[in-house]
Amino acid sequence: MVNSRYLIKGGRVIDPETGIDGLFDIVIEEGKIASIENPQSAIPARHRSRSGEAGGRNPQSSIINHQSSIINASGKLVTPGLIDMHVHLREPGHEYKETIETGCLAAAHGGFATICCMPNTDPVNDNQSVTDYILKKARMAETVRVYPVGAISRGLRGENLADYGELKAAGVVAVSDDGNPVMNAQLMRRALEYSKGFELLVIAHCEDRNLTASGVMNEGTTATRLGLPGIPNAGETVMVARDIALCELTGAPLHIAHVSTEGSVRLIREAKARGLPVTAETAPHYFSLTEDAVINYDTNARVHPPLRTAKDRDAIRVALADGTIDVIASDHAPHTSIEKDLEFDQAANGMIGLETSLPLSLQLVEMGLMDLNDLIAKMSINPARILNLAHIGLKPGNPADLTIIDLEKKFTVDANTFRSKSKNTPFNGWELKGKAVLTMVGGKIVFDDE
Repeated sequence: MVNSRYLIKGGRVIDPETGIDGLFDIVIEEGKIASIENPQSAIPARHRSRSGEAGGRNPQSSIINHQSSIINASGKLVTPGLIDMHVHLREPGHEYKETIETGCLAAAHGGFATICCMPNTDPVNDNQSVTDYILKKARMAETVRVYPVGAISRGLRGENLADYGELKAAGVVAVSDDGNPVMNAQLMRRALEYSKGFELLVIAHCEDRNLTASGVMNEGTTATRLGLPGIPNAGETVMVARDIALCELTGAPLHIAHVSTEGSVRLIREAKARGLPVTAETAPHYFSLTEDAVINYDTNARVHPPLRTAKDRDAIRVALADGTIDVIASDHAPHTSIEKDLEFDQAANGMIGLETSLPLSLQLVEMGLMDLNDLIAKMSINPARILNLAHIGLKPGNPADLTIIDLEKKFTVDANTFRSKSKNTPFNGWELKGKAVLTMVGGKIVFDDE
């Protein structure tokens, strides 16, 4: 729904970029934030609930008065539009799993105003024509903002670098061979050097294929008991160490994707302490689940890197709390039953996450591991800053990208209601609390949970 003017009234506005945290009204005109008003209503810090209470409950069933274009956000949280910087949209080439349109709808329903799509499509996004296609389809979807990630190497083969100048001009914001590691250290060095000149972020899929080989789950006693080949933690940490060394050598920014191990956390923490330009992300399944999720051979819990031990999960939580890990990203990876309803060692890796990422992440606030400001930063401000996006935070003059969240809304995960084309989630049936109830992009309401 598009109106020339909205008034978002009475919500608790949190913007880690500007430091706002209080009860404010936001005026939106012609797709942009015109003003943020009523600062005298700010919530004193001593009254902020660590569990994230945002004030009184809204008795109305709908938060929008469609006649006056007033959005009643009383009792709800208003944040900068959430950003997911690690999503697989599958199009072009695997539209039966997900399309750009359905992926964008899933993002909007999950509270995301912006997503970044990985290049492991068919054909691979290693050239301008594929980037142009993705951006065209995203414009046609008229939902959330889509920023393509280009390939580090042509065809994701790890042999020759893609043309970063062409990709940058076409509109990519980063490069990654996600799904495949860059096994050749010299090529990874050149990728970091080359990308630095174009101000493109390198997103590293850290995996040593010589160690991971044919493994399908975390190496350990559970894998032995299930009779499944394991993947050792070192399969990730060895490559994290290598890529941090190359980051130090080149001085180029490095972003490490889907961190899953305690060892990786330790290396990233040490690199940051030495002042290296290293950032990192993890996904909700790595702080919500452990390898025990696959005990019944649930292929929806087969992901890559695999779910790890409780010790690793706890290390990820601590790393999110202390800032070692900068970003929470879903690693949304749609697969149909064709790829998932198989023996565990034959099933595809990956789970969908756009529509469960926010409520799973809010559990960290409920646990007291971080406050709402920290969480919102990891799901909006930090990815925007890491990717050098043009507009960050809720500032007058910025595009009106925002998310309204009902922190008290309880619901049961039902994959059959998801907007994603695929349903591969291990969280089906989970009781969760906290949900996006409205997503706005450029002043247009792209999701309204009436």
